Amino acid sequence: MSFIESHLGEFAALLTAFFWTITSLSFESAGNKVGSLAVNVLRLLLGFLFLSIFNLLRRGMVLPFDASAQNWIWLTLSGLVGFVFGDLLLFKAYTVIGSRFSMLIMTLVPPLTTFFGWIIIGERLRLIHFAGMALTFSGIALAIFNRNGKGEKFSLKLDSKGILLAVGGAIGQALGMVLSKLGLGDYDPFAATQIRIIAGIAGFTILTTILSRWKNILSATRNRSGMSAITLGAFFGPFLGVSFSLIAVKYTEAGIAATIMALVPVLIIPPAVMLQKEKVTLPEIIGAIISVAGVAVFFL
Repeated sequence: MSFIESHLGEFAALLTAFFWTITSLSFESAGNKVGSLAVNVLRLLLGFLFLSIFNLLRRGMVLPFDASAQNWIWLTLSGLVGFVFGDLLLFKAYTVIGSRFSMLIMTLVPPLTTFFGWIIIGERLRLIHFAGMALTFSGIALAIFNRNGKGEKFSLKLDSKGILLAVGGAIGQALGMVLSKLGLGDYDPFAATQIRIIAGIAGFTILTTILSRWKNILSATRNRSGMSAITLGAFFGPFLGVSFSLIAVKYTEAGIAATIMALVPVLIIPPAVMLQKEKVTLPEIIGAIISVAGVAVFFL
C-alpha cells in the first residue's frame, strides 16, 4: 500500500479544509449581500443540483435510490444536526460574539468529534494523535486571536448567549460528522452527501416557512454578485467539501479528520492578505507553522 493510500482519509480531510476555505470567503461575501438564511438555503439547493448531475454521470442515478434504510436514517439525522442545527447556531453566534471568537470556540469540534466517535462508534486515538491535535489547536487559536476582526475587540467579557450558541454549533458539527460516519458505512460518499443535503433542505424549508422568509430568498436570486458567490461556495462546499469530508471520515478516525478540517482559519490567512490587503502578523505566521506541524503528526 502506498503512502497516499494508507493516508487517504487524512489527504481527503486536507483537501476539505482547502475547499472550505474557498467556501468561507464566498459565503462571507454572499452573506453581506443577501443575508445568511438565503445563503444557507441557496447553497444547499445548488449543492444538490451539482451532486445530482455528478451522480447521474458517475453512477447513472440522479438520486441515491440504492441507499439502505440505515443509510437514510443516520445520514438524514446527520444532515439535520450538522447543516440545520449546527450551522444555524454558528451563524447566530457570529452576530452575537463575532466570527473570531466563534471560530475559536469551534476549535472544540475535533475533541467533541473524538468524544462522540468514542461513545457512539467506539473509535480510539493513540497518544501521538492527541499530541497532533493539541499542536493544531494551539496554532489555530494563536492565528485566530491575531486576526484583525472587523470591529471586534479582545475582551474576556463575552456574551454568554453567544458562547452557548457557538458551543451548540460545535456540538452540532461534531455530532453530525460522527453520525455521517455511522450512516456512511461502505456507501458512496457523494451519494451520502446528497442524502444529508436533502435533509438539510427539508429542515431549512420548514424554518423558512415558519419565519416567512421566502420573499427574501427569491429576491436574493436576483442579486447577480451574491448568486455568483453562493454558486462558487456551493461548488466547493456542499458539493466537493462535504463529500470529501465523508471520504475523510470513511478512511480515518472522525477526530483526526475533524482536526485537519479545522485548519480553515489558518488557510484563510493568505487569501485575506492577497485579496483583502490585510496585514499578516508574526504570531499568525507562528500559529500557522504550529498548526501545520500538528497536522503533519497525523501523517507519521
